Amino acid sequence: MISLLPVGKVSRELLAAILARAPINDPRVILGPGVGLDCAVIDAGQRLAVYKSDPITFATDQIGYYLVQVNANDIATTGARPLWLLVTLLLPEKSTTAELADNIMAQIYDACRGLGITVIGGHTEITAGLERPIAIGTMIGDVARDQLVSPRGARAGDHVLLTKGVPIEATALLSREFPARLRDVMTENEIQEARNYLFRPGIGVTWDARAAIEAGRVTAMHDPTEGGIVTALWELAEASHKTLLVDPRNIPVPALARRVCEAFGIDPHSSIASGSLLITAPASDARAISDALQNAGIACADIGAVAEGPASVQRMTAAGFERWPWPAVDGVAKAFAEPQSVNRFQPRAAMRAEGTDSTEAKGGQQCR
Repeated sequence: MISLLPVGKVSRELLAAILARAPINDPRVILGPGVGLDCAVIDAGQRLAVYKSDPITFATDQIGYYLVQVNANDIATTGARPLWLLVTLLLPEKSTTAELADNIMAQIYDACRGLGITVIGGHTEITAGLERPIAIGTMIGDVARDQLVSPRGARAGDHVLLTKGVPIEATALLSREFPARLRDVMTENEIQEARNYLFRPGIGVTWDARAAIEAGRVTAMHDPTEGGIVTALWELAEASHKTLLVDPRNIPVPALARRVCEAFGIDPHSSIASGSLLITAPASDARAISDALQNAGIACADIGAVAEGPASVQRMTAAGFERWPWPAVDGVAKAFAEPQSVNRFQPRAAMRAEGTDSTEAKGGQQCR
């Protein structure tokens, strides 16, 4: 009997096996595919070119804003500036209108203007079999050779810093896609506040990364996405071949985010967490980086330390450090997989006027 895989990222074992067969025959490839390696880095002469491709498959409301931010985030983790974007937009065959396509692209253009990114091309089509839009972005940036940051760079003795808190994206996503499931436990004002997590504190980390790099020596950065902070820690550990010693009590989980997660019965530590940024830095620089982030209006917590390998994530418990298991499935993926949570895309509801309100969009461009 064929065993079907669950919704969400494929397992790291399957991904590693697939990527191990990837042909890399060009010596200009400085950083290629690998677990925890979210960007490709290519020798482009005087500078290095950085490439990233990521889809938006869960969100429908503000899908264009999500697309720009999550792709820019990974570019920023390398120390590069996101510059150019290619967009592939796949639209559902039974519910697509000209207004829907125009609204999504307007969201993309607005978000790009806020980060100084130029849309340079892509592809748009109405696709058979889809129930909701899927947007895929390929982001390109560049960085000076001596300023490249790689997730492989974490060193024993480094501090592990985390900006903002978790899970920002899960909080915004669940409250936007399934608000009815929150109305028994939250007020409308609280649900609206949770929805606005998309913009405040925001799912973008471009400014977080820039502030950190300008303040001190950063050895590695990683953007927690699907699988949450736990998966991101594991990906960073595997990329750098180091053990990360983490105290979960120091990982900020805002009260509102915790309540949203509790309403859906999901773990805030293993739910999609764009908006926070993992940073490793030498002890001599960690405090300066943290202070600079705080001064920029970006919360920052010291959540642990880097030790020699093997690759592992150990969490502090009452009994001492114990292995923190890699999440099998993202919490948000579980919510989308539940029969009562199936999201039947309604273009009028998902793209209602508030979704493209200029005040809300401007707030998102601040990213601080």
